[in-house]
Amino acid sequence: MLEASDAPALSPALRWRARVGSSVLPLAIAAFAWLAFSLGARPLSLPDEGRYVGVAWEMLRSGNWIVPTENGLPFFHKPPLFYWLTAGAMRVFGPSLWTARFAPLVGASLGAAALYLLTRRWIGERHACAVLAVLLLQPFFFGAAQFANLDMLVAGCIAASIAAAAHAVLLMREQRSAQAAIFGAWLAAALGVLAKGLIGVVLPMLVVLAWLLATGQWRTLRRLCSPLGLAVFALVAAPWFLAMQGRFPEFAHYFFVVQHLQRFAAGGFNNVEPWWYFVVAVPLLTLPWSAWLLRPSWVARGSESEATTLLRRLMWLWLVVVAVFFSIPQSKPVGYIMPLLFPVAALAADAVAGRLRGGSPRATQAAIGSAALAALLCLALVFGLAANYHHDDTALARTLKELRGPEDPVVFVGDYFFDLPFHARLSAPVRVVGDWHDPDIARHDSWRHELADAASFAPALGSALLVDADQGLAVACGAPPLWALAKDGASRPIAAFAGATRIATSNEVTLWRFGPRDCGPSDGVALR
Repeated sequence: MLEASDAPALSPALRWRARVGSSVLPLAIAAFAWLAFSLGARPLSLPDEGRYVGVAWEMLRSGNWIVPTENGLPFFHKPPLFYWLTAGAMRVFGPSLWTARFAPLVGASLGAAALYLLTRRWIGERHACAVLAVLLLQPFFFGAAQFANLDMLVAGCIAASIAAAAHAVLLMREQRSAQAAIFGAWLAAALGVLAKGLIGVVLPMLVVLAWLLATGQWRTLRRLCSPLGLAVFALVAAPWFLAMQGRFPEFAHYFFVVQHLQRFAAGGFNNVEPWWYFVVAVPLLTLPWSAWLLRPSWVARGSESEATTLLRRLMWLWLVVVAVFFSIPQSKPVGYIMPLLFPVAALAADAVAGRLRGGSPRATQAAIGSAALAALLCLALVFGLAANYHHDDTALARTLKELRGPEDPVVFVGDYFFDLPFHARLSAPVRVVGDWHDPDIARHDSWRHELADAASFAPALGSALLVDADQGLAVACGAPPLWALAKDGASRPIAAFAGATRIATSNEVTLWRFGPRDCGPSDGVALR
């Protein structure tokens, strides 16, 4: 039997893994609990959260896990990873606000873990904990981790891909095997593509390429693009796109040209802002930590390691590349810049560590004050929205769920109420009454444009579900009672319809009930 002194020495990598395994779990639990504890504190925001959660709900209730649908119609604005994660969480734990927001929580956790592990491996545990604390205490990051759209999910994949690629490069500098890290980088990029499209691989490639060129490491690019790594990427990312193209011949043009190239290069989409918008928005959205970036932390400090210097340069280039990339298109939704939150956290923590290294009491007070203020802002953001958001349809959905028979049809008049199918647990698409011949539909980024585009992939079903306003409430004819929802501005023609009963009103939306009746061709009420 070997004595302790005779036991074979562990390699540095194995010693590091043992230390990580013994201390990461409590930290991971605490970080996850901080991000997750208020997931159900507020209703779904409209339209974004209602839209994406609604698509996931349709995936779950229809059993079709391949083709995402919005109101039963193929919805190809985005790939399916968000819907898979959300529908999967609903299937395992049941439909709820918590499971509705599971996907952004996964994205935030993935990105945070990747940044922490990269920093811990190459700089040190204390520094990694500081980076993680700053990231988790960014109010924008905290709120985005609980907002059910695709931005945080793809941001987390992008961060994981960049971190894995950087880890691979640093391993190669030490003449060590980097194959697992390269696989991880390409796997994360593939998941990013399945989360939101080409941006999931384009941004990591641009950031890593800029870093390699700026630091004279461009020769490692060939090794990063290894055939096995590319094979991992293709095997994960490609099958869904190939399946959709085989089933819908217009899919590739719509997804890649319309939803990618035109959104990037053309106007007509939402949130049009000037080129300098993110230059102003990013510092404001990352307060109070962005104030620490005023310190020139890019200057090498004493005897720090080469890896520390290289990673600091990576973070600055990561910030600049992403900011410039998203400043080019006219459309600038604020969620686009979520990949910046990771380098901002790393650089702010770097600046805090630099200030604290001098032992200044004032610096310590400033760091504690920033953390306390950031934590208060995080809580104020979530619970302030919970107390003051009054645009959701939760109350009407609850009433509809209680009173509606399982076979009663539902009609939306003049609008699409994104969150109602999920909250009311509707098991089938609804008919949507509107002016579907309006030429302005194709000119504006709106719910009508979404549904009209979706109907182009299933014309017969689209004709049945998208009812022109001229037909009006002739759809109320039939045996079962019919339920209609309309904003107050569209309710006057409904009130004039024989048999219409106002059931409830909430947030300027009214729920109507029509009793069973037989109708002739002239009994409809036009809803223009």
